[in-house]
Amino acid sequence: MNSVPRVLAVFDELLRGATREDRGALWQLAEQGRELDANLVRLPPGGSVGAHQEDVLDVLLVTVAGDGRIEAGDDSLELTPGTVAWLPRTSRRALAAGPDGLAYLTVHRRRPGLTIRTPASAAPAVPAPVRAPAYEGGEAPCMLDLVCPACGRLSQDPEPVFCSRCGERYAEG
Repeated sequence: MNSVPRVLAVFDELLRGATREDRGALWQLAEQGRELDANLVRLPPGGSVGAHQEDVLDVLLVTVAGDGRIEAGDDSLELTPGTVAWLPRTSRRALAAGPDGLAYLTVHRRRPGLTIRTPASAAPAVPAPVRAPAYEGGEAPCMLDLVCPACGRLSQDPEPVFCSRCGERYAEG
């Protein structure tokens, strides 16, 4: 791993190169050996990321351009350039872009890789969706319905509607 600081992106240039209707991740931190993940995400005017919950990671959201809001239960938090919002793990939230669209940076600890688990001795309180059990050789043979079509992130949600990384809507299935 190269431990020398360096410039990875210039957001103004990335945003200037985006069209008004561009949606999803314009940039992702992809350096080998990193402990963080970061994404520059763009929502077009009136675009949204549906209500979702991140159960594992806290997320820092920094508004870079445009405006919008975070809907969290009965609260609506306004987003303008320079606004920094903390999205604690287990919080349920949705994002909505204003009339000029919304560009924001998300930063969080790098998500741990998928692992093979052994079956628990007790049955779960809530039955899990029907998929190939992890203890029978790992992941299901085809999980393409869980892969975001825009940024390639594998969803932890068994029936995803919107990608929690870039906001892209999954195909209805």
